[in-house]
Amino acid sequence: MKKTYTLKIEGKNRDRLLDASKHDIRKYVKRERSKVLPEGADFWDFDCKVGISDASCATVHVAEIMAAVDALVTDGADQFYVEINSKPGHRAARPVALENSDIAP
Repeated sequence: MKKTYTLKIEGKNRDRLLDASKHDIRKYVKRERSKVLPEGADFWDFDCKVGISDASCATVHVAEIMAAVDALVTDGADQFYVEINSKPGHRAARPVALENSDIAP
């Protein structure tokens, strides 16, 4: 999903437009997560970018999208750009800590 959301539309409330754009983002992420995973994948991972425009966007974690949008809006931005690309993710095994194990090094 690559989309620019405008928050300044004649006759529309800015806060309502912001809420509608956040709802659209959450709906997209939920729809992507509900898709069937390819064989060998453990979860859906996301590459996300947020900024004023596509040229000036920064990479953020999927959990930080709304905070980044809120930061842009509180700075007075009249629009913001969101890019979300889903990809299959693979969990890595956690390394075993030697200090917690009963095996001598």
